[in-house]
Amino acid sequence: MRKNQKGFSLIELLIVVAIILIIAAIAIPNLLRSKMAANEASAVGSLRTINTACVAYASTYGIGFPAQLSYLQPAAAATSTTADLLDNVLAAGVKTGYSFVYGPGAASNGVVPTYSVTAGPLALNQTGNRFFYTDQSGVIRQNVGAAADVASTPIS
Repeated sequence: MRKNQKGFSLIELLIVVAIILIIAAIAIPNLLRSKMAANEASAVGSLRTINTACVAYASTYGIGFPAQLSYLQPAAAATSTTADLLDNVLAAGVKTGYSFVYGPGAASNGVVPTYSVTAGPLALNQTGNRFFYTDQSGVIRQNVGAAADVASTPIS
């Protein structure tokens, strides 16, 4: 009596599963590196946006740079404390795996002459491994593994 078989044998299925696991083992680390690179690129773009917003704020209101990052948040009517120059997410200081810390310079006669912004990954080596820094000069600087500052390497 001849048996009519349909489907796959257990060995064939195990071989297919093993191949899928090998492909996944190769692809997942690349996916994670790609995600970190995207977060880092977004952080640099956000710093450029903050620099542009600070310059626009200074030229619009004539009182120097904003005293807080939240002064650049959206508003129905723009004022010096809600200038409507950044989106809500970035004005809150956290975006795409990075935390942004704004530091105004000391005010002189009500004018803030300088500022600095640092960006650091929320989870080092998971959301990013580079730290960034910028100030009123507009130059964005980076440091791998530790906080960036004015002496760090500029991004070209």
